[in-house]
Amino acid sequence: DCTSITPPYNDLVDNLAKVRKILNRPLTLAEKILYSHLCDPEQSLSGGGKIRGERYLQLRPERVAMQDASAQMALLQFMTCGLPTSAVPASIHCDHLIQALDGAEADLKRSIASNKEVFDFLESAAKKYGIEFWRPGSGIIHQIVLENYAAPGMLMLGTDSHTPNAGGLGMLAIGVGGADAVDAMTGTPWELKAPRVIGIHLKGQLSGWATPKDLILHIAGKLTVRGGTGAILEYHGPGVHSQSCTGLATIANMGAELGATTSTFPYTEAMRNYLIATGRAPVARAADEAKKKGFLERDEGAEWDDLVEIDLSTLEPTINGPFTPDLATPLSKFGSFIKEQGWKDELTAGLIGSCTNSSYEDMSRVTSLAKQAKAAGLKAKVGALSHPIGMRSKVPFLCTPGSEQIRATIERDGFTEVLQDVGAVVLANACGPCIGQWKREEYKGEENAILTSFNRNFKARNDANSKTMNFLSSPEIVTAMAFAGRLSFNPMTDSLTDANGKPFKFEPPTGIQLPQNGFTS
Repeated sequence: DCTSITPPYNDLVDNLAKVRKILNRPLTLAEKILYSHLCDPEQSLSGGGKIRGERYLQLRPERVAMQDASAQMALLQFMTCGLPTSAVPASIHCDHLIQALDGAEADLKRSIASNKEVFDFLESAAKKYGIEFWRPGSGIIHQIVLENYAAPGMLMLGTDSHTPNAGGLGMLAIGVGGADAVDAMTGTPWELKAPRVIGIHLKGQLSGWATPKDLILHIAGKLTVRGGTGAILEYHGPGVHSQSCTGLATIANMGAELGATTSTFPYTEAMRNYLIATGRAPVARAADEAKKKGFLERDEGAEWDDLVEIDLSTLEPTINGPFTPDLATPLSKFGSFIKEQGWKDELTAGLIGSCTNSSYEDMSRVTSLAKQAKAAGLKAKVGALSHPIGMRSKVPFLCTPGSEQIRATIERDGFTEVLQDVGAVVLANACGPCIGQWKREEYKGEENAILTSFNRNFKARNDANSKTMNFLSSPEIVTAMAFAGRLSFNPMTDSLTDANGKPFKFEPPTGIQLPQNGFTS
């Protein structure tokens, strides 16, 4: 039964008709979704004058998602309202309080014990107020929302800054504080200053080593960490339709690093396929009908507040950092960049996964590289999560699945075995090192460099060491570099030495968007 996760398309289309009468102009997709959720279009939009960037809107979100760290205060506030249940469907996700140290099983067991009081409170509150509860180990909030709740045209609030990840399914997902979430949960109109709309036109197609992660890293370099402030990033053009749904989610996820309110995309065939593959065929059919009514795409002639043009066929892998997600360097220039800065040409850890890059497609492409390395007799220069000083020359290669569904599916399909064979350590399905939940014992107070497929890299973000330089990249580049142990290594041009002493060069990674045998439930 997908009733509770299917947007009320007929009501939204009817409300949008009222909006059209008032504004009498072509609308962007972002405006259609946002304004169709207005409590009273006449009150919010009438009177003429500029709306975007000026007016305050009274909105009615359809869903709320909360992570365990921020849900605590939100629930305490909600409890004071005296309501028997949440006014909108809501969910709680236990993902932020699980610390990475030894590997998935041991870390999960230890974290559940140390945070028992918090988890017990969240579960009991969820039962009392009709809120869905996702236990520790079930996965990261954003991946679970994408797999279970997100739907084209929906307006959702989440108590985490990377809530926009769900925009990969053509909706508006906005990160908020706990008090804002309580507004929605109590049926109180939620207020938002009407965002500007920045159009990002994509043409061409990604190829070779280039990925959706490289696209958003490139955009971060162009717009900077302030370029999206007060705006919705609306992607359009033929290049959108060549991306997977989870690839679009990666792009939307890191829109937060640009300061954007959220990001969105027109409804695509890839989104439809993803909905069906994740057991939401009724939502896909309803979205198909809504699209026929013109709801899930922009109007021809709709105007942007700003426009960015990008040719995907010209993109190469990009590495951003350190200490800011908008310092973008093309891979072909990264080695010389490291040399110019006088940094040691050494990688101390490679980390893949997180909410940004832990999809089945990501893991399939990473596994294709691991298979090549295994065939050549290579192993990642790996050590244990915590290792003695004498082993510092080794590079931990850590993998964080985004959800139990992803973990179980990649295990069934043999990806996990291949990754572990070349030295990967699989962590719990949780935020872990991405948000600083990494009990890293080595390199304390020492300058060192790590490469991650995460989304954020300010000082001390990952391991509490302000001298750790986190460079953001795609999981494919992280994986390839883990076999070299050098920041200057370019897998597109450089070779390694195989087990027989012969030159070995990676072929570009390959993968599939969705599992051929379906996801493991």
